[in-house]
Amino acid sequence: MSNKKEKLTPQQQSYQQLQDIHEVKRPLLKNCVKAFLVGGIICVIGQAISYMYLYFFNFTEQTVGNPTVATMIFISMLLTGFGIYDRLGQFGGAGSAVPVTGFGNAVISAAIEHRTEGFVLGVGGNIFKLAGSVIIFGVFSAFVVALIKTLILQLGG
Repeated sequence: MSNKKEKLTPQQQSYQQLQDIHEVKRPLLKNCVKAFLVGGIICVIGQAISYMYLYFFNFTEQTVGNPTVATMIFISMLLTGFGIYDRLGQFGGAGSAVPVTGFGNAVISAAIEHRTEGFVLGVGGNIFKLAGSVIIFGVFSAFVVALIKTLILQLGG
């Protein structure tokens, strides 16, 4: 950093000092606690939905994951449509983006943002802008893990 400051002109150095004076200090610990609480609450809601499917419907512990994830994504999409999830994201930061509900929010946000361009070019063309890379990474990761597991079972079994 000192090499970079030595190469700055006097005008750039005075601007850097002015920027340092007016820079807003972010409350790191407070933001981390809020993200932890929001993410934790989302996970508790997901666990409650999982228990609901487990006890009131005919799911096992092995099969309860898929409907739980689908329900959580659907709820986040509804909350995004009503503008509630955006406020939750502003408050909780990464705590709202990291769980699977952040995926639902990303998909529906792109659809809402581009709906004026039409259903095909607007919504259809932009709905998987961010989510597409997540889906591709998930499919590829699942393939690699399954390949490794198959190789281990074939060599060890």
